[in-house]
Amino acid sequence: MRTISKKWFFVTLVVTILLTTPIWLLVSFIFEPTNENWTHLAKTLLPEYITNSLILMFGVSIGTLLFGVYSAWLITQYQFFASNILHWALLLPLAIPAYIIAYTYTGLLEFEGPVQSYLRTIFSTQTVLQWFPEVRSLGGAILMFSLVLYPYVYLLARAAFASKSQQIIEVSKTLGASPLRIFFKVALPMARPAIIAGLTLALMETLADFGTVKHFGIPTFTTGIYRSWTGFGDTTTTAQLSLLLLAFVITLILIELWSRRQAKYFTHQKNQPPITTKITGLKAVIAFIICSLPILLGFIIPTSQLLAWSINSAQTSFNKEFFELIWNSFYLAFFTALITVIIALLLAYSKRIQDNKIIYTLVRITTFGYAIPGTVIAIAVMILFTTFDNYIDSFMLANFNISTGLILSGTLFILVFAYTFRFLSVSLQTIDSGLSRIKNSMDETAITLGARPTRILTKIHLPMLKTSLLTAFILVFVEVLKELPTTLILRPFNFNTLSVRAYEMAADERLADAGLPAILIVLTGLIPVIILSQIMRKQHA
Repeated sequence: MRTISKKWFFVTLVVTILLTTPIWLLVSFIFEPTNENWTHLAKTLLPEYITNSLILMFGVSIGTLLFGVYSAWLITQYQFFASNILHWALLLPLAIPAYIIAYTYTGLLEFEGPVQSYLRTIFSTQTVLQWFPEVRSLGGAILMFSLVLYPYVYLLARAAFASKSQQIIEVSKTLGASPLRIFFKVALPMARPAIIAGLTLALMETLADFGTVKHFGIPTFTTGIYRSWTGFGDTTTTAQLSLLLLAFVITLILIELWSRRQAKYFTHQKNQPPITTKITGLKAVIAFIICSLPILLGFIIPTSQLLAWSINSAQTSFNKEFFELIWNSFYLAFFTALITVIIALLLAYSKRIQDNKIIYTLVRITTFGYAIPGTVIAIAVMILFTTFDNYIDSFMLANFNISTGLILSGTLFILVFAYTFRFLSVSLQTIDSGLSRIKNSMDETAITLGARPTRILTKIHLPMLKTSLLTAFILVFVEVLKELPTTLILRPFNFNTLSVRAYEMAADERLADAGLPAILIVLTGLIPVIILSQIMRKQHA
């Protein structure tokens, strides 16, 4: 029986309180009375924020389900040309943030872009303007989100089709059921919990996005929060708008939990690898098109365009300022990942050595940051530290006639703090998974030999956790590199990163100049995708 260590309990409690204080402070604004800005917002823009968010969620649901579910079914059940490559290549769009693919397709499909320019050589300008769809629209945003977020659905649907439903699928085949009937009547209902979980993740990312909707000129909660903070400078209105977005996210999570509340699925044997059917001819061509289309649209085309822009603008882009951008982005991501991994290791190990529900609950609370949009976390962190700085400044003026100014606000400290809370869940789950593979008997043996928990961690667990720690570090590093709204709101004055530079270039309609910082983000984002594809390849084998 594991004992409760006061030292480890104290560490866990302090970390939980420090990380979550901004959110509790933000929640306190629900009791603040509304002001004129909120009244104006409620009458004019708030209905549009809600409507656009709901339309985006509905459209992205359809898009991610179409791209993710059908490709997962084909990959797990059939063998066809390049299916062994497609089963991991379908993850590639995960490397591209939604705002970057939005910039890319804007450059491709706008009036002066290559697609419309070519069409005007065939048809009249009036005909092209009349019939060519506008990419900067709700429909365009839905397509952008669907292309980069469908892998969430694909991953979980693929796992469900390949394991839990496989035995019943084989029985259905022996009973003469057609492939379509098996898919809709057997496989889809069995995989529903996994599909809904993947869809929930995709919708949460949709609600949290800022760069795409800002570039497309679509008023949503994130653009409204940013406008309220930078335009009105109204803390109360911004906080209350953030709470409304947070309510949307919590509703999504509750719906996902409710959807599988009574869903129970039983199998009589251990999970078996799927028995794939080899298809040829027209069926194989259709399957190949269905699986390769999201890869083509979601990765190959945008990456090719970014590379073309990068090559064309390389001579003017490679300068001292650009290398400073790379340095800012990478050292910020490095230190954030390092701090996040250390905190995650402490929390995961604290939970391991203590058989205590309170510890488990505290650690669970620290993982909520990943479910909260970056814009909301940034506003909460800014409110907390500006309040703290103002209090210190007032105290020093009143007692010592010294103005301290802003000590923490507008520094890299609060940016790293926000990142740590936002991405701690990514690191914690990876390390927790690695610790779970280390048998408790090893700890018990070390304890009988007189080793303390700290020594067990450093001498036994750390050497065995090298892979998990490196994976957690890489995942957080890439997430920080891609993060836009948090960086945009909390960055110090005159401090830019690759994501901010890409955003600024796109905002100035200099899309070609956004290519180089964007392609660096994409190439770095490929690292966790490669790691994930290697894991999938081993499981597939």
